[in-house]
Amino acid sequence: MKALLDIVARHRAGHAVGIPSICSAHPVVLDAALCHGRDSGQPVLIEATSNQVNQFGGYTGMRPVDFHAFVIDKADRAGLPRERVLLGGDHLGPNCWQDESASSAMAKSETLIDEYVAAGFRKIHLDCSMSCADDPHVLPDTEVAARAARLAVVAERAWQRSGGEAPVYIVGTEVPVPGGAKEELDELQVTRPEAMAATVEAHRDAFARQDLGEAWRRVIGLVVQPGVEFDHHDVVDYKPEKARALSAAIEAYPGLLYEAHSTDYQTPEALAALVRGHFAILKVGPGVTYALRETLWALSFIEDEVVVAAQRSQLRRTVLDVMRAEPKYWNKYYTDENRLALDLQYSLSDRMRYYWAYPRVREACDTLLRNLNALSPKGALPLALLSQYLPRQHDEIRAGWLANSAGSILRSGVAHVVRQYAQACAQAD
Repeated sequence: MKALLDIVARHRAGHAVGIPSICSAHPVVLDAALCHGRDSGQPVLIEATSNQVNQFGGYTGMRPVDFHAFVIDKADRAGLPRERVLLGGDHLGPNCWQDESASSAMAKSETLIDEYVAAGFRKIHLDCSMSCADDPHVLPDTEVAARAARLAVVAERAWQRSGGEAPVYIVGTEVPVPGGAKEELDELQVTRPEAMAATVEAHRDAFARQDLGEAWRRVIGLVVQPGVEFDHHDVVDYKPEKARALSAAIEAYPGLLYEAHSTDYQTPEALAALVRGHFAILKVGPGVTYALRETLWALSFIEDEVVVAAQRSQLRRTVLDVMRAEPKYWNKYYTDENRLALDLQYSLSDRMRYYWAYPRVREACDTLLRNLNALSPKGALPLALLSQYLPRQHDEIRAGWLANSAGSILRSGVAHVVRQYAQACAQAD
């Protein structure tokens, strides 16, 4: 965590620097982020969410120890030194078990936290803001903070048992909906400075009651709402003037920064403005897998042009067939039957990201890449079709910056987003 703590210290010393947080388990996304870190010399923060990775496997089928090993293996293959890989856990708390009683959900949350810290995750977002089945609709700050402190006790014990660096913590209750809003949005209410202060004080008091004074000094970030979000087809852009009071308020708390969730699809200028406004940790998840889907779709359109019908991967049709057959990851989000095909493919909330690990989908992706790699000469894609479907990669290939191969082009589609975040965090000064 030294690299992350150094970023916090530099930012609080007056340098508008930050760090992107890549919240994805997709292999291509991880490869793009880790290779960018290798080439840029910067640390790479990778986070798993509690619904992706938990003690029951999550939707990836991985427990925390599995995800840790998965990322480290990829870092080794990419040539990125392990000390530059920072692993975090996002929304760690009762998020996955909100339909259970608070006692049951919190017991499972304790196991979740224990497994994350024991596996080597050291940036821990304690998120107990959601109500469980027998809770009131809105939990008071004091109860949210008490539950977070309860989980911090577990995290501290797991760290002391497993050794290594001490964990750092993110707290906060005003978390945008993971994966984007279900309803259409016009504008968001920015967190009021007094609400932010109440959240900090409630958590500080709760940590003190659990004799966690030393751990409190390792709370580095607070999640608030800076006025950014996205729904299925629109983005609420960051407006620095509306968050000016909130940005100034954190300056009264040395050692604390803001962590901005749902920054996906913000412009590079908005990302840099967020960092200047003390939102030094920028989370991105659906934005990178959306770029992955965009690139795969474009490659599949190229495949339609150059591969005979009987041998094509049928990637687009396969993904949609699997999504319709297994609607559990999208049916609460996409409710308009008239635009269901549009939402399944192109919604910014990108519920498609839950399906890439399905065997049929994975096989179709492999077939697509194999078909394109079999083109001659040496798997090069026709420049005319790249110009038509992937103009940015076409230009990079013509300039000699990118290899003309399907795998390189796919990673480039994701790396473009990663670079935007990295540049905003490095150049906000």
